[in-house]
Amino acid sequence: MRKILVITLTFLALTVYGQNKYNYVHFNKLTEVVGTEYVIASVENFGKIHKTKSKYILFVNTKTNETKQVDFSNDSNIRKMEQIRIDSLGINIILVIANTVDLDGKKGIDWNAPTQIIVLSSDGKEKKQLTESKFFVRTWAVNQLTGTIVVTGHYDTNNNDKYEKTDENEIHVYDLKTLKLLSKI
Repeated sequence: MRKILVITLTFLALTVYGQNKYNYVHFNKLTEVVGTEYVIASVENFGKIHKTKSKYILFVNTKTNETKQVDFSNDSNIRKMEQIRIDSLGINIILVIANTVDLDGKKGIDWNAPTQIIVLSSDGKEKKQLTESKFFVRTWAVNQLTGTIVVTGHYDTNNNDKYEKTDENEIHVYDLKTLKLLSKI
């Protein structure tokens, strides 16, 4: 009986280990972080049946070859990464536009889930979600003179992930230096 158990466990271990050779890694566009020695890329690790195993943004220090990984949930959608650099105000950050929240808790994160703005430091060591999880970001614009970002969007009043007349539309103004909400209009 012990021999059968040992053979079964050995076979199982070899089978499970052998599956790792079928993993895929997708590196999206590499982007230089201007004014620093960093280059960033969004990375997705897929399994054998293209199920996402991990999703993150990788910061590569091109001077020291060190890396910093900023993790996101496996079913999140990273839509866009954009560097905001305003030297006169000492601002050098990365804006990540992503769907990271399953608001209704039923069907997972998809393209209808709320879009958030997440701010990363230029070296990837700090991460802060700027907009509320339940706020659906539509558009945004950065004012280079004041160092603020103006964000338009809405709150889904009935949590059905659809934009309707009854949803509350708002404009939010954030300070990019302090990463604080200045006003809601």
